[in-house]
Amino acid sequence: MNDEALEAASILVIEDDPSIQLGLRMALENEGYAVTTAEDGVAGLQHIVARGWDLVLLDLMLPKLNGYELLTKLRSLGISVPVLILSARSAEWDKITGLDLGAEDYLTKPFSVPELLARVRAVLRRRRATPTRTFGDIAIDPQRREVRRGGVPIELTVTEFNVLLALSRVPGEALSRERIFQAVWGSDHHGTHRTVDNFVAQLRGKLELDPTAPLHLVTVRGIGYRLE
Repeated sequence: MNDEALEAASILVIEDDPSIQLGLRMALENEGYAVTTAEDGVAGLQHIVARGWDLVLLDLMLPKLNGYELLTKLRSLGISVPVLILSARSAEWDKITGLDLGAEDYLTKPFSVPELLARVRAVLRRRRATPTRTFGDIAIDPQRREVRRGGVPIELTVTEFNVLLALSRVPGEALSRERIFQAVWGSDHHGTHRTVDNFVAQLRGKLELDPTAPLHLVTVRGIGYRLE
């Protein structure tokens, strides 16, 4: 991965301490990264759900939604954006918990700027090496939450993308409507399996050349759908 590609990366910093947030922004922008900040867990989650990011720098002790809770929520939604935890909590248990919840790396405060930048570069290199999932002329980038058909970007809503992502995790496997519903909305959502049908229909309208004869989002009679 070349330096130009690294510098083009978009990074979300979720940190409630204004001085630390400013220091991180300045250090990262000085390297050419595009930086956005959020000062609490709820705002951070909204930023992540709304668009794709190359990397998230996440503090643990956040108001409204702490770092562990935010990370758990991300992974339950199927959002696989790389997360680098930055925390003053240095106990082994904290590090293990963060990594087990799906963080890419864990850096203990205080840290030097050179070490932070080295960790960021390492995560971004691994992120760029993650293959895009392809289905015919459809390409799905789970981490950037982007979809292309024939190389052309296709705009999907958050929920449309999550339905597509759930199917893409098990290519060629038939998923029941119940399983898709649980993966996207969870057990607390008061909806029906007809909701899944509606979103698959919307996806077909955006992704299939002929939505009435889908090649990729295939109905499995009596079960649900599969992506092929």
